[in-house]
Amino acid sequence: MSATSAPAAAPAAAAPTVRTSRRLALGVLATGMLMTVLDGSIVTVAMPAIQDDLGFTPAGLSWVVNAYLIAFGSLLLLAGRLGDLIGRKRMFLAGTGLFTAASLLAGAAASPTVLIAARFLQGVGSAMASAVSLGILVTLFTAPRERAKAIAVFSFTGAAGASIGQVLGGVLADALTWNWIFLINLPIGIATLLVALPTLPGDRGLGLKAGADTFGALLVTSGLMLGIYTVVKIDQYGAASAHTLGLGALSLALLAGFLVRQATARNPLMPLWIFRSRSVTGANLVQMLMVAALFSFQILVALYMQNVLGYGAAGTGLAMLPAAAAIGVVSLAVSARLNARFGERRVLLTGLVLLIGVLGLLTRVPGNAEHARYLTDLLPVMLLAAGFGLALPALTSLGMSGAKEEDAGLASGLFNTTQQIGMALGVAVLSTLAASRTESLTAAGRPASEALTGGYHLAFAVGAALLVAALAVAATVLRRPPRTPAA
Repeated sequence: MSATSAPAAAPAAAAPTVRTSRRLALGVLATGMLMTVLDGSIVTVAMPAIQDDLGFTPAGLSWVVNAYLIAFGSLLLLAGRLGDLIGRKRMFLAGTGLFTAASLLAGAAASPTVLIAARFLQGVGSAMASAVSLGILVTLFTAPRERAKAIAVFSFTGAAGASIGQVLGGVLADALTWNWIFLINLPIGIATLLVALPTLPGDRGLGLKAGADTFGALLVTSGLMLGIYTVVKIDQYGAASAHTLGLGALSLALLAGFLVRQATARNPLMPLWIFRSRSVTGANLVQMLMVAALFSFQILVALYMQNVLGYGAAGTGLAMLPAAAAIGVVSLAVSARLNARFGERRVLLTGLVLLIGVLGLLTRVPGNAEHARYLTDLLPVMLLAAGFGLALPALTSLGMSGAKEEDAGLASGLFNTTQQIGMALGVAVLSTLAASRTESLTAAGRPASEALTGGYHLAFAVGAALLVAALAVAATVLRRPPRTPAA
């Protein structure tokens, strides 16, 4: 009897160990995402202190952000595919290590050149780690309900990280020095590496021969890098300038050449079959529109509170915490259950409707501090931001649904790339429209606060229109999957 019962007990004893290991791996991936998102938002709060200490010119200061964005956005697709080829765990570890080392260099920077170089290296490391994170996650959690819960945790980390970064950046910049906004990454990065080594699943990858398209890699990386550079410089040169139109056309030509190359190459870097999936194509298009629109919420709301209402950096972060809390509650406690019961498409549509309400309410915020009330004008907006907690997990599940296991890194890199393209377009288009509207209202003799608010109102309205477009794409392209008839 004992001889037959011993083997049966082994799987039951092993199951908790496997679950614990996967939870630790999810924690590692979420921490890596948090570190990346924090770095993107925490820097903006400390920009004035960095300029004063290192002697940046106004034009040079923008490269503290641009150097990171250009490296990060242009390398995501390449890093995702390389993760499939050489192993996603190796790519994640290498990227996290590079990001941590670059954070030390940025924290110790004593000149603008060193800081910009460090920020570029941070972008490279972030692209390497972020591009494969979702690919690792979907291969770890294969059951639909477990995968939905894991994606909800991962999505919440990214969505709430921006608000946390604004609060943390304000506290660190006020209490210590700007250097600590980078040095705080050291303990987080080292802890992530130590836990990732034993917990992330090892994978050998397909081998470079399975997709080592060097010329294609050169085309897509240079095309994306040039395109993102062109977009972030629109505010300096103008949308209709020869600089913008010329470099934009060259960027599109390089990306078109990349697509032609992928259609004819024996071992393409990005197999075009991935776009045959309506879920993958539709989810990436919806994400691009949604992220572009929500730039007006994540950034312009903070500027409104500081420039019009007179909030400080830390106060602005605290005022936006209800949004992070609402997103967190919905992402972690509700979204997975709703996705399982009603399907990702319906949950996504509901989230987009709530987000349209967010930007619709923002088009009516008062133009001066005397008439503005946080409880009535801004708190409802923060609570409706819970729609992001519905939309992003559903969108992530759809964006990864058509990926095979051997191409999970590619799908992850593609999903992150469209996110960065949407962010860059949102920054360029909405900030340019807001600035132009503010200038025209100022020239017409309107008070400064009312002119600024008028510019923000226009950006919020355009953002709402982008979300309506995203809703239309989600409703038409992301069709409900056909039901299988019962046997």
